[in-house]
Amino acid sequence: MFTNDAEFLLSVHRTHAAELRAEAAADRLARSLPHRSARGWLSRRHHAGRPGDSRR
Repeated sequence: MFTNDAEFLLSVHRTHAAELRAEAAADRLARSLPHRSARGWLSRRHHAGRPGDSRR
């Protein structure tokens, strides 16, 4: 059904290479962004507790 068309194979290769470059760029961007801290306003820790949970 498919032949070894050089133009087709080259376009598939270029598309795949572009996808890999985009993925690598997204990974680099994600690593360069600062991580969100668990600390909030006035360095208080935010705990994801249930409503009604209270500390003693």
